Amino acid sequence: MKMLKGNNVSPTAILAMIFIFLGNLAYADSQPLTAASRGELLYSTHCIACHSTQVHWRDKKLVTDQGSLQAEVRRWQKISRLGWDDNDIEEVAQYLNARYYHYPASD
Repeated sequence: MKMLKGNNVSPTAILAMIFIFLGNLAYADSQPLTAASRGELLYSTHCIACHSTQVHWRDKKLVTDQGSLQAEVRRWQKISRLGWDDNDIEEVAQYLNARYYHYPASD
């Protein structure tokens, strides 16, 4: 094949780069998105409107461990009349602990 005029890149190299690029796009598309947890979805849907991330970082926290975190989630879902069951409360508490607090697992 003839070299492109004024360029040192052959058409074969250009085709190879196109296939590599398209292959990378196909690979990226095949990667699964990380699914949000149920706790994250519940928190995002029902709690984030009144909470900013600063509420979890303030100095006068009511939450000091996983038990008090779960108690606060239970208290606020009741005040908000969300009707969450124990599993929903646990899921939200787990999400908040993983995202903000990082308390060790309670026994």
